[in-house]
Amino acid sequence: MTVAANDLAIVKSASLQAFNSLALPVRAEFFCCVDSIEQIDQALEFARQHQLAITPLGGGSNVVLATDISGLVIHINLRGVDSRQTSSDRVEVTFAAGENWHKMVLLSLERGWYGLENLALIPGNVGATPIQNIGAYGVELSDLLLSLEVIEIASGKLIKMRGQDCGFAYRNSIFKQAAKDQYLIVSITLELTKTPCTNTQYPVLKAALRGVEPTPEAICEAVCRIRREKLPDPAQIPNVGSFFKNPLIGQDLADRLAEDYPSMPIYPQSENLCKLPAAWLIEHCGYRGLRRGAVGVHDKQALVLVNYQGDGADILALAGDIQADVESKFAIRLEIEPRVYND
Repeated sequence: MTVAANDLAIVKSASLQAFNSLALPVRAEFFCCVDSIEQIDQALEFARQHQLAITPLGGGSNVVLATDISGLVIHINLRGVDSRQTSSDRVEVTFAAGENWHKMVLLSLERGWYGLENLALIPGNVGATPIQNIGAYGVELSDLLLSLEVIEIASGKLIKMRGQDCGFAYRNSIFKQAAKDQYLIVSITLELTKTPCTNTQYPVLKAALRGVEPTPEAICEAVCRIRREKLPDPAQIPNVGSFFKNPLIGQDLADRLAEDYPSMPIYPQSENLCKLPAAWLIEHCGYRGLRRGAVGVHDKQALVLVNYQGDGADILALAGDIQADVESKFAIRLEIEPRVYND
């Protein structure tokens, strides 16, 4: 059933299977797709009138919809790109939240805006990128983000926030912590360069570029090739990419693990902090390529949980077993990277 809120269509008991990259078969109590600020205002007013909780949803590539979602799910579909050259070498580019992230990386390269090439082929839409502080191959969004526009859900006010106020950390931001569920992200503004300033220090990327001039275009192609070799296309095999964060551990534990497991990759981050690849830990617990009923672990990348027509409970049960086994073997508790909605 569809109800009208001015010119906005709001669907009751809508399937969200096509709106999450794990293809989990859940439903929203109410659902709408917004293409403008005005439609967001209408959606928020509808929610206020009916006392409904708000759940924003973009590309659905970093969420686990474990149960049906009560309240109003707002699919953010705002489009548009705007740019302003601020110097001979700098350009500020604003991307609307509903734009596909990878397409914006390619568009930037076409227009001679550099800095995003290491972040190619990350699934999802622009609006989710600051929530997660997406990063890959030595670059994070926080390195480039100047500001973003958000709508405060409680008041409906449009607010401009500075990137430095977003509390960015590894795969983290205030939008996952203190400001969780308080804002709808409308757009982000990045500072990019007109002259290539490439980052090729990440070991896997450096190896992929051996013998090749490391232009931004070559980096983008190499990143896409690496990701396609390791990660399944969600359109073919439903998944959310990396399901667990790479853990950060203290130096004492890192030293003990290095003694017990000499082949374990350990990456120092600071004087007393090291990062470990979660995929290595999961693989050495025997999970890579495992299929359990309607879900499983990808055979080329142990960080990726895949869905073969299962549901959220199946995915979370497998994730829980992986966490328990990794903790038992290595004394490390893996943290789930996507947001879990378990209403």
